[in-house]
Amino acid sequence: MFLSTCHNGYIGTITKIHGDDKVKRFLFSLGCAEGDEVALISVLGGNYIVGIKDSRFALDKSLAGKIELSQPGFRRRHRGMRGR
Repeated sequence: MFLSTCHNGYIGTITKIHGDDKVKRFLFSLGCAEGDEVALISVLGGNYIVGIKDSRFALDKSLAGKIELSQPGFRRRHRGMRGR
């Protein structure tokens, strides 16, 4: 399952990042690496707001489509993902 096909509140583990080295380096610079847990906070205007570790950032649909996730499903977000 790819991040671009998930709904708000989905939490999964990054299993693979597809794309060329430039894409992989860019996502890695944001803190996005295989094995990390990612939470889809919301989708706003075609941008995917995600939380990884203690960071929150937006990805466009093309980048979100390059991040493959495991399928554990929905879980309650812990307090750190709400920014409080």
